[in-house]
Amino acid sequence: MPANRAEACPFCSAVAQTLRQEMEAMDAVVVASATQSDATRNTDTGEVSMQIEAVLKGGEHVKVGQNVKAIYFGDVARGRRFLLSGVDPDDMQWSCLPLTPRAEVYVTKIPELAKKDDATRLHFYLKYLEDEDSMLSRDAYDEFAVAPYASVQQIKDEMDHDQLLKWIADPEMSPDRKRLYLTMLGVCGSKADLPLLEEMLLSTQKTARTGLDALIACYLTLAGEDGLELINKQFLVNQQASYADTYAAIMAIRFHGTEGGVIARSALVESLHFILDRDDLADLVIPDLARWQDWSQVKKLKELFLAADAENNWVRVPVINYMRACPTDEAAEAMEELKKADPESVRRANTFFAVPKPTDEVKPQLQ
Repeated sequence: MPANRAEACPFCSAVAQTLRQEMEAMDAVVVASATQSDATRNTDTGEVSMQIEAVLKGGEHVKVGQNVKAIYFGDVARGRRFLLSGVDPDDMQWSCLPLTPRAEVYVTKIPELAKKDDATRLHFYLKYLEDEDSMLSRDAYDEFAVAPYASVQQIKDEMDHDQLLKWIADPEMSPDRKRLYLTMLGVCGSKADLPLLEEMLLSTQKTARTGLDALIACYLTLAGEDGLELINKQFLVNQQASYADTYAAIMAIRFHGTEGGVIARSALVESLHFILDRDDLADLVIPDLARWQDWSQVKKLKELFLAADAENNWVRVPVINYMRACPTDEAAEAMEELKKADPESVRRANTFFAVPKPTDEVKPQLQ
């Protein structure tokens, strides 16, 4: 998983390309109506004759009123509307998406929205997140999933805080959507939400902690540095915490070190230091310490390297990369000792891995 995901919503995964992205890849996009019904179409090939009613893209290739043929194997009634996306202007091949009247209004606004900045687009998609039309709901979610976190922050005043709480509390809500809504709550919520979030974090009910990485990140966004005490105790210091739960906490801390802008890295790295005591997870945080230029762990990492055995020797390459990036004399001396102990791991690190590059500190934002 990338250490810095500033290019997209930090805990969301798009289900598919958005309609906007698909349109950008097409030579022509039009709204068309079927001029045939199931009784007159070619049911063997699926071919349907259609008339173009509106051109959303590719006016140099197609015109309103033009008749085209497209393949569609679903039910067709004369006059039924479709979004047609075409490639290859010399021999246009069309893909079909049936449209409801509401969906038609939606898709016809996309070309103009594509010219706008991310925050302006999110303002439009916000009201469709749980739309009764599943196509619109899915597309709106995907637009949020690919939008930068900074753009999500820009629409803070337009978010419905109480509605987000209802969606988050819904046990049927999908994990991906819950992650998005927790991310949004972190943007528009306040310390008044902390008791609820703490209750969720401490719950033994699996559904309450769905999207745990985003839940922890949301909690820390609203609690600030003071919130690290609970997260450390529950997920990082606690040796009984499951791999999945601890990994979720690491991802939340990584988010705050790269995009959150609420907690200083000097506090975040102290939390990551606890992971160095867990042999099965230490390798996950060592690159973060290097990128964030925390050079306080040279001695600890040298000990990890020398103590590694066949069960956890994967920690050795991250340790070497940390030493390569560290500018201190202590690290240079440690590197010489590690070369003697395991020259093969040193060779692999030098051959296959670049020196970790430092990332800029994220300036704290006022909440």
